[in-house]
Amino acid sequence: MRMPRAVATFNRRFTNPLARSIVPWLPLLGTLEHVGRKSGSTYRTPLLTFKTGDGFVILIGYGPESDWVKNVFAGGPTALHKMGRIVALGSPRIVGKADASQLISPASRLFYRLFPYNEAALILRKMDHGMTR
Repeated sequence: MRMPRAVATFNRRFTNPLARSIVPWLPLLGTLEHVGRKSGSTYRTPLLTFKTGDGFVILIGYGPESDWVKNVFAGGPTALHKMGRIVALGSPRIVGKADASQLISPASRLFYRLFPYNEAALILRKMDHGMTR
C-alpha cells in the first residue's frame, strides 16, 4: 500500500521533526541523511530501516518519486544515523518488498513483513570510507 502524498507532506512538516528526537532509541528506525539534488541542502529523514549482510533495506512508503529517494539516486553523500552510529551508504537499488525480504536478517524479517508498505524497498550498501562511527 502506498501512502497518499498528503500524508507525506504532513509528515515532512510536522511528524518528522518530532520523530527525529526519538529515532535514536527505536531499533527499526533510522535517520537517513541525504543532500538535496536541487538545493544542495542536507536533509535528515526518519525511515524504517532493516539491516542486511552488507547494508540496509529501507521501506519506501510514498513511492519512488519521493524526494528523499530521488536525492539518494542523485549521488550526493548518503548516511544512516542508527542507534548512535553513522554509516556511509551508497549503491542504491530499488526492488520489490518481497525481493528485499530475503536480504534482511532473520530476527527483523517478521517486523519487515508486518509493515503495510508493500510497493518497493531501497537497498543501500555500506561504503568502506567515511562516516562510520
